Order: sequence, then structure tokens, then C-alpha cells
Amino acid sequence: MNTVSKTAYKTVFGSLGNYQKGGIEVTQGDARHYVFSNVFEVAAKSVPYERVVVGKNLEYVVETARADGQSPWFACAHDEFAIAMDGEVRIDFIALDQAPAQADGAVLVEPAGRKMGHVVLRQGHQSLLPAGCAYRFSADKACTLLLQSKLGALSVEKWAEICLH
Repeated sequence: MNTVSKTAYKTVFGSLGNYQKGGIEVTQGDARHYVFSNVFEVAAKSVPYERVVVGKNLEYVVETARADGQSPWFACAHDEFAIAMDGEVRIDFIALDQAPAQADGAVLVEPAGRKMGHVVLRQGHQSLLPAGCAYRFSADKACTLLLQSKLGALSVEKWAEICLH
């Protein structure tokens, strides 16, 4: 008779102020071919709105950022996405009179254009950051963002500092 052991799993949501560092168990291959990082830990050790790359697939990246206070204005020549991992973040938008130069990744801008409004993200909420629009983040309390973009001039790669391998 086969006996099956049942393991109870509990989902625990982390936050910038309360996370537990995880790990990786390699079941096949060489551990040097895998990386693992914790977005909350990376954001906690970063300056506000530093866009630290935590995942990469060709030219596309997933960046984490610590939202704390008000960010500078960003814009991008392609669509991006932002996800609030914890806390609450406001994103203000301006439709730019002149689109940013064609470049991969976000760039800093001094926006001139028409105000488009804002969205408020809470844990798990996602927002499109449309191409050709300026956007600025605001957070009253420090929290964590995940950003999907392309590798660009503002993308910071710290693989040796942030990964277990």
C-alpha cells in the first residue's frame, strides 16, 4: 500500500518591512546556472526609485524599485508595466507634447504636455505605463514596485550583489 504524505503549504505575502529570504533547491544541473534574489531585499537595499534588474529575458527586464516619496518623471518609447508588491503607490501621467527619443528602457524627462490623471496601486495591482507618456510615482510610506521594461540606461544590474548562486 502506498502512503502519500500531504504537506500543507501556506501562502505568505511579503512586504518591504516584513519579508523572509528564501532559497533555491537545484534538482537538476549545476547551481552556478541558476540565480535567486528577493525583490523586497533588493528594494530595501536600494535608494528610492533605483531600477534594479532582478530578471532578464533577451532585451526585456523585470526591475524592482523602492517607492519612497516622489520620483522624478520618467518616460519610455515603448509600453512598460508597474506592479505594486506592497503598500500604496500613486502614478501621475502626462501625455507628452513630444515623444521621448527612441531608446530602450525608461529615461528621465521634464514633461511638457497635457495632464492625463492618475491611478493608485495597492498590493497586487498593475498599471500600464504607456509609450510616449511621462509618469511619476508617489508613496507616503516606503514600498516595493516591480517594473517590466527593456534594458536601458536607467536599468541597474547588480547580479553579484543580489543573487544567491
